[in-house]
Amino acid sequence: MIFRLLRFARPARGRLVLAVVFGVLAMGSGVGLMATSAWLISRAAQHPPVLTLMVAIVAVRAFGLGRGVFRYIERLTGHDATFRILADLRACVYERLERLAPGGLPTFRGGDLMNRLVADVDAVQDLFLRVLLPCTVAAVVGGASVGLAWALLPSAGAVLLFALLLAGVVAPWLSAAMARRAELQTTDLRGELTSHVVDTLQGAPELIAYGAAPAQLAEATRLDRDFTRATARSATTAGMGAAISALAGGLAVWGGLAAGVPAVRSGTLDGVLLAVVVLLPLAAFEVVAGLPLAAQYMERVRRSATRIFAVLDSPEPVNDPAGPAPLSAAPHTVSVENLRARWTPTGPYALDGISLDLTPGRRCAIVGPSGSGKTTLTAVLLRFLEPAGGRATLNGVDLRALTGDDVRQIIGLCAQDAHLFDSTIGENVRLARPAATDDEIRDALRRARILDWVDALPRGLGTRVGEHGAQVSGGQRQRIALARALLADFPILLLDEPAEHLDIATADDLTADLLTATEGRTTLLVTHRLAGLDAVDEIVVLDEGRVADRGTHAGLLSRPGIYRSLWHRERTAEPARS
Repeated sequence: MIFRLLRFARPARGRLVLAVVFGVLAMGSGVGLMATSAWLISRAAQHPPVLTLMVAIVAVRAFGLGRGVFRYIERLTGHDATFRILADLRACVYERLERLAPGGLPTFRGGDLMNRLVADVDAVQDLFLRVLLPCTVAAVVGGASVGLAWALLPSAGAVLLFALLLAGVVAPWLSAAMARRAELQTTDLRGELTSHVVDTLQGAPELIAYGAAPAQLAEATRLDRDFTRATARSATTAGMGAAISALAGGLAVWGGLAAGVPAVRSGTLDGVLLAVVVLLPLAAFEVVAGLPLAAQYMERVRRSATRIFAVLDSPEPVNDPAGPAPLSAAPHTVSVENLRARWTPTGPYALDGISLDLTPGRRCAIVGPSGSGKTTLTAVLLRFLEPAGGRATLNGVDLRALTGDDVRQIIGLCAQDAHLFDSTIGENVRLARPAATDDEIRDALRRARILDWVDALPRGLGTRVGEHGAQVSGGQRQRIALARALLADFPILLLDEPAEHLDIATADDLTADLLTATEGRTTLLVTHRLAGLDAVDEIVVLDEGRVADRGTHAGLLSRPGIYRSLWHRERTAEPARS
């Protein structure tokens, strides 16, 4: 997983190398500052001529200034490179989610997907800022420090090498081993808690209405408590790693002192250099102090990478051809021949042998009980789902020979759950054609039979609709979505349950207005409402994925069958609902 993440760093490798160079200079300046200061203080205690101290004094100033400047440049270049990497990775994940939607996302919860796109991608920055850069700098500067100590006194260099290996290798290894389970629980619990909170917020009205809010909040409290405990265990691991590192640092100082004092007495080490041998480990250990925590970050990155690549490696529900066929010119005809489709490779067929022709200007309605395959048909026509048998063609070209983006230039959708963004009415409609003028938006709203209502609002097109269109009614939300689809001017328009979740009167009015607005346009209306279907050219009745009957509204009512049963059931239910 880590090596796969490193591939995203290739475009920024120059900046990362530059960050390493300045990191080495910054930490090296710290070591140089400590060593030079130790020598300067010891030598000054002997009261030599001041000129003999000038080089050391200038070096102390240079190291002191350089440390801050180099550290700033290292942070600037390192963060710049890392944020570029995160931007590329996040775009890659988003593009993959776009390719997976909607058929490839049923195994992921919405809140968890958001957590993978935001928190897990953000966690990847630790790989570069808190793992790779510190470890590389520690290896270079730590090695140089050991070399300096060894040059002054080999026994002191050996002690420093042992202590650095203890703090920079053994302590991180122990931290990683102890943190592995804690980080696994922390990452999973973070995703679960995020999903639960999102579900709670989105379903708050229903939870309150049915008295289920206390139980939902209790579950959120339990998840938060478990997450806090996992985080505490992670912090404990970090503390133990820091303790080992501090112990190793103290060991290096005392070891240097134990080796240096006899060396001074024997004359093998200049007494002025004893302070350098003793104090050098203090600066050297600043380099490795963060490595136990880096090992913990590595476990966190590894777990987040696993969750990210679970999305990136998910199989696409639809595979675009390597060499797609070109789109043919208008007019456009859609033909469905013995089409079979299912949502999972081993699941039951949602469609089993459907045939249908949508010639230019023809309007067809697909009706049937819930689960009869109506929405599945729209998913196939929009290239959201691969056929499992038969074929669907656009002007004689199999849809599988075209890219999904090309197909969706011709075939557009107005869905039952069409999303309205927390913006204005005008901006929500303009989404279909960003260059559209206000007059064109108003014309689309007029055809959707909602312009009079919009004009009556104090801010007109500038009226905000709220999150998910919460500030408008269900019927108004659907009409705004229809205006958006009409503004896009798709040659072929699919209307998937546009009157779902609306009251009977609003649903019937909306259906009638939809059929009026799409007059002359090739239209496929998927609906469970039968009122107003006398205006379409053909009605196809589905039952358990098969065509149970087809014909005109009058013809289907004239003979026994599912359609007439649904019609009578709908007519009988209306007085009771009103």
